[in-house]
Amino acid sequence: MIYNKRLVLAHFWLAFAVFGAAILLGEWQMFIRSPLHGWLRNADLYYRSVTAHGTVMGYVFPTLVAMGFGYAFSELALRQPLIGTRWAWAGFYLIIVGTLGAAIPVGLGLDSVLYTFYPPMVGHASYYIGVVLVVVGSWIWVALMGVNLYAWKRAHRGAPVPLAMFATVAGAYLWAWTAVGAALELLFQLIPVALGWSSSINAGLARVLFSWTLHAIVYFWLMPAYIAFYTIVPRAIGGRLYSDTMARISFALFLVFAMPIGIHHLFADPQVGAGFKFLHSVFTAMVSVPTLLTVFTICASVEIASRLRGGKGAFGWVKALPWDNPQMLALALSFVMLGFGGAGGLINMSYQLNSTIHNTQWVTAHFHLIFAGAIVIMYFAIAYDLWPHLTGRAMGSLRLIRTQLWLWFIGMIVLTFPWHYAGLLGMPRRMAFYDYTAPGGDTEALTVIMSVVGGAILVVSAAIFLTVLWRNHRAPQIAPEPYTFSKPVHEPANLPWALNGLGLWVGLMIALTLTNYGFPIAQLMRLHEAQVPAVYVGGKP
Repeated sequence: MIYNKRLVLAHFWLAFAVFGAAILLGEWQMFIRSPLHGWLRNADLYYRSVTAHGTVMGYVFPTLVAMGFGYAFSELALRQPLIGTRWAWAGFYLIIVGTLGAAIPVGLGLDSVLYTFYPPMVGHASYYIGVVLVVVGSWIWVALMGVNLYAWKRAHRGAPVPLAMFATVAGAYLWAWTAVGAALELLFQLIPVALGWSSSINAGLARVLFSWTLHAIVYFWLMPAYIAFYTIVPRAIGGRLYSDTMARISFALFLVFAMPIGIHHLFADPQVGAGFKFLHSVFTAMVSVPTLLTVFTICASVEIASRLRGGKGAFGWVKALPWDNPQMLALALSFVMLGFGGAGGLINMSYQLNSTIHNTQWVTAHFHLIFAGAIVIMYFAIAYDLWPHLTGRAMGSLRLIRTQLWLWFIGMIVLTFPWHYAGLLGMPRRMAFYDYTAPGGDTEALTVIMSVVGGAILVVSAAIFLTVLWRNHRAPQIAPEPYTFSKPVHEPANLPWALNGLGLWVGLMIALTLTNYGFPIAQLMRLHEAQVPAVYVGGKP
């Protein structure tokens, strides 16, 4: 059972509240860039909106979901009350303070610096300090996940760690390490300059430090979705997990391969050597290994569920799947978007092909399809699965839930596919306005209009999602059955130490990161030519 329901609900509701506000900002951005009007031409308001939208969607929303999900799964998997509840609330309040501290200067126009921390643009110090507080609050969660697992292992010596907790702690440790890069940039580069202690900044070093966080953070966002793939979906559709061992290997490989890949975002950066760019490109390809393992394992698990329902034939079993089950539907739609987004990612990781789409709308399309598509739709599925256990009330119409999931899928396709095409046409991203009278402007205008339509569909879907959750609090009370996780075909009686703990994988994660980042960072720290004057955006001290 979940002992600290208020704690979990507080995290989820704050996450979904800021998500609802941020998605409205996203749709407004689509509209302001479109040719559908002629009176909105305020670039400052646009970049404020992008900064707020990106900060919430990139840092606040997924972090709160991971934290709430982690607290719930810690108690459910370990079957013990959370150790450190007061610290958990302290971390939650720190995130609130940090979010307000970052949001207020953005609203006042002091920090229209986007959310990617790329100097020499420098904003007001309170924005950066607010983001630091959000990270510190999340690190309390990381510590609590480790402490609770350690306490359980001491009380159950030699017993297999529940898969749900193994994966949750893996996600927490991944976040703790990937956040270090951005933290170093904020604490030693951006904040001192924002406070006026220095008027110049090592832009090359700052970009490399941010790249430490920039891509591995995607796998932190992915972790709750992957945990749901393995531990929720097979159970929810009446099946079995094909392999517990395969699942543990996948999560362990994410720890190892997710970190040393960020420099593939700096292919166009002359201050990073070609050798390290190639190395990071190779490791980016390696990240596909745990993803392919997951796709195989979950497809096998789904087939088992179908066979148990009477599904037959080489492909006839697909028809027998419970397509009316929201968990099955969310999984299928997530996999489709993951497939398209992953294919786009292969283009991004290629040293040669990346130059074709670098800084175009293609990149925007890729990460929206992966994060807002494949990942966020599983956040919805997680909420639908946990909510009755958090509120003690029945979930409402499954038909409305299925409609919401379909709308999210359709909206994301309509939003991102035109962006991919626009990227191939060379349409740049991070632009407030476009000149649609230029040659080829008609085609680009059509893609932007389609994106406005896609964004509107997503807004409707998000509104339905929030409505479903809110209505649940007013639904008749029920006594939910005990929460269970997916059972594997073969229950692990004992496990090798490497798959029953994360020490080996955390060690490899740190060693590989230092190998792939140590030399570029040390080199740039000595490169005084990389020191450039800061450009204050609204927040000059």
